[in-house]
Amino acid sequence: MTLSRRRALTAYGLIAVPLAFFLFIRIVPTLSALQVALYQWDMLSDERPFVGAANFQALANDAVFRTALVNTLKYVIIGVPIGLSLALAIALALTRVKKLAGLFRTLYFVPFVTSLVAVSWVWRWLYQPQRGSINELIGLIGIPPQPFLQSTQQALPSIVAVNVWHDLGFQIVIFLAGLQAIPDLYYEAARLDGADRWALFRHITLPLLNPTIVFLAVTSAISSLQVFTQIQNMSAQGTGGPLNSTLSLVLYVYQKAFGGAYQMGYASAMTVVLFALILSVTLIQLRVLSRRYDY
Repeated sequence: MTLSRRRALTAYGLIAVPLAFFLFIRIVPTLSALQVALYQWDMLSDERPFVGAANFQALANDAVFRTALVNTLKYVIIGVPIGLSLALAIALALTRVKKLAGLFRTLYFVPFVTSLVAVSWVWRWLYQPQRGSINELIGLIGIPPQPFLQSTQQALPSIVAVNVWHDLGFQIVIFLAGLQAIPDLYYEAARLDGADRWALFRHITLPLLNPTIVFLAVTSAISSLQVFTQIQNMSAQGTGGPLNSTLSLVLYVYQKAFGGAYQMGYASAMTVVLFALILSVTLIQLRVLSRRYDY
């Protein structure tokens, strides 16, 4: 056996385990969900008749599903731009910090590695209308107490704020890595030509950060489309209330599959729709945000 052949076999052997993991943990369940979506799959019944596209047709007439779909898109449309903007602004500020820079970065990153369940309950207490710390603070400047999670208008933005706060540390770290990868010679050359800070940011920092922005936009959008834990732990009775104003697709899937209905076929149909939504949003972001710059 030649050396090149042995190297090739070794390489295939090394990737065999992760490939098998990806195949059986990712691909097979995805195909299984698509199959289950074509059946009237009830965990309480032994009969599971084939219904074809009936589950998808039922989704089109499900008002709660439409509400959950709109809410899920709101989590993306509101949360992702705000989160990325804040993370970039803080990362730019941290690049100018010389003393205790590591400490500040750690403090920002700690919420990201904190349990989402614990975070959700802490914020639920902070949002309490009567004894919540947030209402006590805003009361000091004359603002009346706000209902927050008990309001159909404020509940979803309140959860979005928690999502942004939780993911901020990760986004800051990635932005810092992207900023440190930009060569200083570009900035030095631009300053010699008389460029101000806004020109440096617009014509050097943003273009060269494009791959980082695309990566964070895609991962943040996927995370927002799959939001579940925060809603279940922060909304009233964990049902996405009040009046389904915070209900997401993933939480609705959970309710239909394991919340007492046990409608696995219907829930699987929603997961297929969610998969198509995630794929579409990702492809759109890659198409719209990706830019190629040559310096």
